[in-house]
Amino acid sequence: MSEPIKDLSKLCIHTITTKPWKLEKALEKYAEHGVRGVSVWQNVVEEYGATKVGEMIASYPIDVVSYVRGGFFPSHSQAERAKAIDHNKKLIEEAAAINSPQLVLVVGADPKQSMQTSRIQIQDGIEALIPFASEMGVQLTIEPLHPMYADTRSAINTLGQANTMAESINSEWVGIAVDVYHLWWDDNLETEIKRCGDNGNLYAYHICDWKVHPVDMLNDRGLMGEGCIDLSLIRSWVEAAGFEGYNEVEIFSNEYWAIDQTTFLEKIITNYKKYS
Repeated sequence: MSEPIKDLSKLCIHTITTKPWKLEKALEKYAEHGVRGVSVWQNVVEEYGATKVGEMIASYPIDVVSYVRGGFFPSHSQAERAKAIDHNKKLIEEAAAINSPQLVLVVGADPKQSMQTSRIQIQDGIEALIPFASEMGVQLTIEPLHPMYADTRSAINTLGQANTMAESINSEWVGIAVDVYHLWWDDNLETEIKRCGDNGNLYAYHICDWKVHPVDMLNDRGLMGEGCIDLSLIRSWVEAAGFEGYNEVEIFSNEYWAIDQTTFLEKIITNYKKYS
């Protein structure tokens, strides 16, 4: 098992976690409570513009950990695939403008074609972006998603699949995000995390919890310690694989978005130390 978390030096919060807050309020509260990292969601950049977001974050003692989210490469339509490449180039530019080292990719899927075809198109799309991503200094981070999202959100559903793709691409500009919500159930997870780390592809680690009998498969993620994920055990695997980055709290929750967000932030910090 991993050592207990004693401070907030590696705590990052995704802006979507405290969605009711405007960015300035979120940054103010994160800094006030000692949060050291932020992952910025695209809706924030859409509201303020990338340059302004970069300037706002730079005025706080907070690191930009990632920009979320690009991807959605597959389509039975060649025109749509080309459109996705152009859109992702725009997102890479935005990531660079907010000083994010990486763009997280939710890679997409098209139910009108086979999963195998979608995966080929995903790899083709990522490879097409590498020259531009390297020019802009932004890594591309593949995030495998739970199989319940395999219809339209992601044809990459296990860490093993993501590892195989990243290894095939074989670029320092392409890596993987391990998100416990999507991967906790996999009996090969420890082995695949080690594989990911051994190949230098472990770029990000996202945490929350899986509630028993969630009422919404998208917007009922649990606060750490509320569910059935052994977070401390998985963190021990991630750390043993050589990961030294932030623990990124990413919670979509209608329940928590409805309460006072300062109270929620305090719960995040308490549970982060106790259960992560």
